[in-house]
Amino acid sequence: MSDGHEPVGDWTEPSANERRRLLAGMRTIAMVGVSANPARPSNFVATYLRGTDYEVFFVNPMADEVLERPCVPTLADLPVVPDCVNVFRKLADVPTVADEAVAVGARVFWTQFGLWSPEAARTVLHAGMDLVMDRCLKVEHARFNGGLHLAGFDTGVIDSRRR
Repeated sequence: MSDGHEPVGDWTEPSANERRRLLAGMRTIAMVGVSANPARPSNFVATYLRGTDYEVFFVNPMADEVLERPCVPTLADLPVVPDCVNVFRKLADVPTVADEAVAVGARVFWTQFGLWSPEAARTVLHAGMDLVMDRCLKVEHARFNGGLHLAGFDTGVIDSRRR
């Protein structure tokens, strides 16, 4: 493939319209690998997602709490079946997270930037789940909801002055 990603059978990456449809159909998101460290990208995404209509759950066996909300060790420990499992783990861990996402009955498996796992993809696709890989859920949500800004967030300032 020209993007450097190993192909996954006949699966093709969801188009922008398909990603928009997936986001619109989600109500609950489980962030696997979210960090309590505010310098980590997962913490920034968690902060952003908490300001949306989504109900966001945090999964990390190394943390009891993230952003003053409870954090559970595994997807199986969640009080709900998440619509989407959003993965912030090292690449080697992604297939195991895919197995867990299938086991709990999630509908969408979404991996963040840099995470492209054909093994995980085959697992979730075989289970009938929707799949998005190597894309930031926060960036995609902001793209479709008017919140994308050069710095990655909506400043709320409208200014016509040239710099």
